Amino acid sequence: MTAFGEHPDRSGRDLFAEAGLAALEDAGLTPDDVDEVFYGNFVGTLSENQGHQGPLMSEAFGSTAPAKRIEGACASSGLAIREAARVVRNGEADVVVAGGMERMTNMDTAGATASLAVAADALYEVRPGVTFPAAYALMARAYFEQFGGDRTDLAHIAVKNHENALVNDHAHLQTEISVDDVTEAPTVADPLGLYDACPISDGASAVILTSDAYAEHHDLDAPVAITGSGQGGDRMALQDRDSFAKTPATRDAAQEAYDDATVVPDDIDVAEVHDCFTIAEVLALEALDLYEDGEAIGAARRGETTRDGPLPVNLSGGLKAKGHPVGATGTAQIAAVAKLLAGTHPRADALDSPTVGLAQNAGGTVASATVHVLEVVE
Repeated sequence: MTAFGEHPDRSGRDLFAEAGLAALEDAGLTPDDVDEVFYGNFVGTLSENQGHQGPLMSEAFGSTAPAKRIEGACASSGLAIREAARVVRNGEADVVVAGGMERMTNMDTAGATASLAVAADALYEVRPGVTFPAAYALMARAYFEQFGGDRTDLAHIAVKNHENALVNDHAHLQTEISVDDVTEAPTVADPLGLYDACPISDGASAVILTSDAYAEHHDLDAPVAITGSGQGGDRMALQDRDSFAKTPATRDAAQEAYDDATVVPDDIDVAEVHDCFTIAEVLALEALDLYEDGEAIGAARRGETTRDGPLPVNLSGGLKAKGHPVGATGTAQIAAVAKLLAGTHPRADALDSPTVGLAQNAGGTVASATVHVLEVVE
């Protein structure tokens, strides 16, 4: 992956070329080895006035393999990795690149906010003025009303994820913050403040998936495998859902991924979850059945999801501090979990011989979700 942050002098194709070539080098492969490319991107047609990005991004890293752009809002490259895993499992391809890119800082804050808002229901949410900070604030308020919790609980999540990002050279925000910094920051949409939200970021990420037979035949070092893949959906608009405080799309995706990998939630050693806002980490942990409903709100405050806790979450810094170039996020999560399990991530020293990891990627207010289980290859 590239560094996430502001890249005012680089194009999207330049960013994806860096990520794709780095992934190929890491795998010991060349562009000519690639059979297919699945590329996640959300607002490229708006931010770069560029459609038909699949073949453009394949060409950027030197490949003419068939390429497909996949759009699922913030879950775009989570969907890309799911499709890549599917074609490899089905025997349709031996080497597949799955990745994504987003370039957003070339737009001003109002423009980026408006562009991101198209992931909501244009008729019933965007027209009345709902933005994603407002939507997640509604979800936070509903959660507090149903289960309890407060801004201080959320602040501990932000502090944890910023601390995790301090040693991540690819993170957008490598700055330490305190609980007071979070609770005293300007309110964006009550109860969410400035430090409850992820930054607007540029960046790209890519993952190489190979079949077992190809890896063995070519003597490739592939220490981690995707053993479970799941996808869930929900009604698009919040007002059409049974609850603002639960995300059944993630729950359905998780159950499918757990069943596929033949694991249970207690098997998970480390997780990267979609914390576009601090409340989103809480909702994810409960939908993943890593916590009972109403229990995850205090997990960071109790030290359970910190890097020295029993279930480290978002050791990369999460979207909150690593950054959130939307189309790149899902495969960046996969890359982080794979490196954590392989012991090559800068926060890998927080883990004691982990064998099972999880990545959860969500789109919009979790109308789309993917969950992947990764395991160390025996």
